[in-house]
Amino acid sequence: MQTVVKLENFVKTYRTGEVEVHAVRGVTLSIAPGEFVAIMGASGSGKSTLMNTLGCLDRPTSGRYLLDGIDVSELNRDELAEIRNQKIGFVFQGFNLLARTSAIENVELPLLYNRPPVRTREQRERALQALEMVGLADRAHHQPSQLSGGQQQRVAIARALVNRPTLLLADEPTGNLDSVTSVEIMGIFQELNKRGMTVVMVTHEPDIARYCRRTLVMRDGHVISDQPVTDQLDAAVQLELLKQEHRAINLS
Repeated sequence: MQTVVKLENFVKTYRTGEVEVHAVRGVTLSIAPGEFVAIMGASGSGKSTLMNTLGCLDRPTSGRYLLDGIDVSELNRDELAEIRNQKIGFVFQGFNLLARTSAIENVELPLLYNRPPVRTREQRERALQALEMVGLADRAHHQPSQLSGGQQQRVAIARALVNRPTLLLADEPTGNLDSVTSVEIMGIFQELNKRGMTVVMVTHEPDIARYCRRTLVMRDGHVISDQPVTDQLDAAVQLELLKQEHRAINLS
């Protein structure tokens, strides 16, 4: 079976002084192209360590991690940086946009590190295409301070998409957003997933996890549950319901 992510007996151990912290304990799992997976678990469960490894920000202590068929355990620092830039898109809770830089310039940033370089005209075209995918092309020249939280997160998603990655990783992407905006952002992820994008998201919110297609639950470094989402929420439907609720409240 073709996989985007394949972990084989993945172990991650940290040492703090004389104390060993077993963050992840022998996890084996596969994620196929086009899946939409939520990773859940309490603080200290290992989900952040797992996400950092999937994003090639950390290495296994033992075991293997294959990303799109490439054993990243054997890559050096420069090769890991290139893999992160070319194959992985990152979306964070805090947006991480440059404050005095326009939306389109923020989206262009990953392209600046491409080798061979991408021509300036193509950078602009690809950045605008990414903004169009998240419905924000008309705000291309606005700075983050001129955008709402939801619009800033859309810019961050566009930035993650601009290099056409194999894997989109989202770490609590709705953590700083209100309920309506959170559903709008999950609608974008659902639409990207329908187009074939593989999405893996860390969230502590069960309702947000229901927009995904598969849920992994971690505890004490183990995956204790790996189940398809049988009651998946449709973002478009939920958004209309929320708007109706708000209208009813405002009229009462």
